[in-house]
Amino acid sequence: MKFKSAIKPYQAAAGGWGSLEATTRFVFDSKQVLKNMRNLMRMNKAKGFDCPGCAWGDDNKSTFSFCENGAKAVTWEATRRFVDAEFFAAHSVTKLYQQSDYFLEYQGRLTEPLRYNRETDHYEPISWDDAFALIAQHIKAMDNPDQMELYTSGRASNEASWLYQLFGRMHGSNNFPDCSNMCHEASGSGLKRSIGVGKGTIRLQDFDQANAIFVFGQNPGTNHPRMLHSLRHAADHGAKIVTFNTLRERGLERFADPQKPLEVITPMAGTISSTYYQPNLGGDMAAVRGMVKALNETHKARVAAGEKGLFDEDFIAANTQGVDAYLAQVEATEWAKIEQQSGLSEQQLREAAAIYQSAERVICTWAMGVTQHKHSVDTVREIVNLQLLFGQLGKPGAGLCPVRGHSNVQGNRTMGIDEKPSQAFLDALGNHFGFEPPREIGHNTVEALEAMLRDEIKVLIALGGNLAAAAPDSPRTEEALRRCGLTVQISTKLNRSHLVPGRVDALILPTLGRTEQDIQASGPQFITVEDSFSMVHASEGVGKPIADTQRSETAIVAGIANAVLGSDKLDWLDLASDYNKIRDHIAATIPGFKDFNQQCEKPGGFYLGNAAAELRFNTLNNKAQFSAAALPDSLFPQLGDTDVPFTLQTLRSHDQYNTTIYGLDDRYRGVYGQREVLFIHPDDLAELGLQAGESVDIETLWNDGITRKVHNFKLVSYNIPRGNLAAYYPETNPLVPLSSYGDISGTPTSKSVPVKITRSQPVASQRIA
Repeated sequence: MKFKSAIKPYQAAAGGWGSLEATTRFVFDSKQVLKNMRNLMRMNKAKGFDCPGCAWGDDNKSTFSFCENGAKAVTWEATRRFVDAEFFAAHSVTKLYQQSDYFLEYQGRLTEPLRYNRETDHYEPISWDDAFALIAQHIKAMDNPDQMELYTSGRASNEASWLYQLFGRMHGSNNFPDCSNMCHEASGSGLKRSIGVGKGTIRLQDFDQANAIFVFGQNPGTNHPRMLHSLRHAADHGAKIVTFNTLRERGLERFADPQKPLEVITPMAGTISSTYYQPNLGGDMAAVRGMVKALNETHKARVAAGEKGLFDEDFIAANTQGVDAYLAQVEATEWAKIEQQSGLSEQQLREAAAIYQSAERVICTWAMGVTQHKHSVDTVREIVNLQLLFGQLGKPGAGLCPVRGHSNVQGNRTMGIDEKPSQAFLDALGNHFGFEPPREIGHNTVEALEAMLRDEIKVLIALGGNLAAAAPDSPRTEEALRRCGLTVQISTKLNRSHLVPGRVDALILPTLGRTEQDIQASGPQFITVEDSFSMVHASEGVGKPIADTQRSETAIVAGIANAVLGSDKLDWLDLASDYNKIRDHIAATIPGFKDFNQQCEKPGGFYLGNAAAELRFNTLNNKAQFSAAALPDSLFPQLGDTDVPFTLQTLRSHDQYNTTIYGLDDRYRGVYGQREVLFIHPDDLAELGLQAGESVDIETLWNDGITRKVHNFKLVSYNIPRGNLAAYYPETNPLVPLSSYGDISGTPTSKSVPVKITRSQPVASQRIA
């Protein structure tokens, strides 16, 4: 496939006509125009399906409750194109591996179970019964239950995820690596330590009541566009939107609402950020520390003058612990270190502090620009510290808001997809089903890959996702997958993970998508998901599946469990025949889900609640905990005195959702028809004697003797701080060391990779577009 490549700065606002045009193009390209128009009208609606894209909440007020990226996700899934036995007979795995990720998924939907034939290097059809029997054969041959890894994508439903974890624990393992380990683990870990709950404390309507919203390390225009509606609405009502983001992103500057006709057909648009700061990669903790340092100086001066201080002393006394130690740490932090690490001036941070001080109700929101660094947990806790000082919890229009990526990544964790489950959760499962769940901590994603590389894992089952493309250190990740005896990929479309089959066997099991009807023995089924605001929504597909050989995720999990464990303790196939029965078990084992089936009938879903939002803190002493962590001495302590010329972050393009590549454009950043580009400050280009448009090789600086290098990336001059670089994943995932991960969280440091760049020598492209 040929694409017209260009670098052409985008002048318009985010959204607007550009968004409408792109949505229309994707609908027509799907070859299912009428079907997808009907699908879009049912997305995020009662008796419809929840968006398979991001986890932003629904206001249930809009006529069109979808964004451009949600429309891409739906049309990408509901396509007429499909891959079948004939396709795999014509394409060997070796040849397919040479193709781009875009090519692979563009071929269409998987329609029948497939088994890899190592002798012919082709996938071949296999019956569902034989596929389940093969999985059971491999699992029963294991020496112990921990030789199996059960990976989960954030798109899996509550029902499938709950059944999946129950299968794993009944078999005896807590090995549940998942996509959350690679993105928002630091949010959950930091929030639990600070406030006792690993979720955000606000609800969607709080955006309408906030006086100020501080946005850290996120690009909603590409990653969760429906958030722009909430930010725009808040800005229109007078809220100050203060953004801290390394790159200038169009969606955080100006937004033309596609649901407002005048803003579609004219240049009219609204301003999002009233103030925009560009910290260094990894500099958000220092930036918040600088704000607190300025606020603390004012607070102390007022108290010394006999006036009321800035901080909410009553809130602090009644609800928190550790403020004195924290403020001592703030005072000990020098402005020089704050400026050096944040990349922002003292004056800028005092300006941000003044905006915060003037606001009665403040929301702090963040995403993976905060969570994918070595010190991310401390950064999340620093944001919480700021909010605790001013009592910005437990009142309307204020609180903490980590914005999750995938549509049910938060729900998966609620359902027990967690390598570190609570004892209370395990007790509930054991008491309800009459078995003793495993108590040992299992593997997160990095630990699972390391165990595979040590030949300790015999079976990998992936409930969705594309682990080979999503995980760091791509060559080592692929080697890890190849060392498993059996790999099982439960998928809607062909992807990179299918092309790195296990050492003995590999299966591809085709599953239904979120948009499609799920008919089981008892009739049509619906599933549920949980958004970033702890709202649980019912979701019911409306389109007819492309093939009757596809099965739902829930039915596939039940089929595996039945083949491995039998039906003596639990009739897995009966549960899969009627999801209401699964929800009854969820209601009996997970707090907040009482009368689950009845609650699913509520229009707009139901709220699980949040103890910290009610000022009940599930910590050891029932108080919110201030964190007195010092700023890190370096983003890369492992490198010692090694000079690091540049810090690289990996990110998405606009025609992308996680590892799914919808197209080769990144409209808002002005990149068209290409993906192997590197964003760099123009002064860095000049200092290196390079020019925009030239190609460079990017090499990681690490200390383990492994060369990590990618070739022929085109330089793009961009508004990004000096010394900072950005490029797309998965193309740059080979640069992220598997051994570089966050303290406590274990999350790969994909937003802080130490690299150097050199001018490329001409080489042939490794993959075909």
